[in-house]
Amino acid sequence: MAQIAKLETKAEITNPPAKVYDLLKYNLNKFVNLFPQVFKSIKLIEGEEGHAGNVKIVEYVIGKAMSAKVKTEEINDEERSMIMRVVEGEVLQLYPTFLCKISVSDGFVNWSIEFEKTKDSTPKPDAYAQVHSHVTKLMDLYLLTN
Repeated sequence: MAQIAKLETKAEITNPPAKVYDLLKYNLNKFVNLFPQVFKSIKLIEGEEGHAGNVKIVEYVIGKAMSAKVKTEEINDEERSMIMRVVEGEVLQLYPTFLCKISVSDGFVNWSIEFEKTKDSTPKPDAYAQVHSHVTKLMDLYLLTN
């Protein structure tokens, strides 16, 4: 059995943590307009926005156009954190386990990707970590003016 690995990214924010967390929790679909070069579509297909158990179809471009069915497994408002798992999509061909944990604190958004490689030669999902960092910076700038 392959081992679960972790890749972490910490990105600075200047907005209040609650404002950033609310955007991530309730308005992820805004990423399509904010980051059209990466996110092509984000559609809620099951459950309710902002609640654990919801499922979204995300169409995105990281190297190539892909899609993923993503389930929000956990939301912890006290810690301002969420856990989302990819349950279907191309990324699972390289990483049969792909889980993203997001936590927002004073001055930072912490992104953690837990993944399992299909084989030892499979590269780490560094491109996803880079996108998380870039998206956080642009999201922070957007929230400063909105």
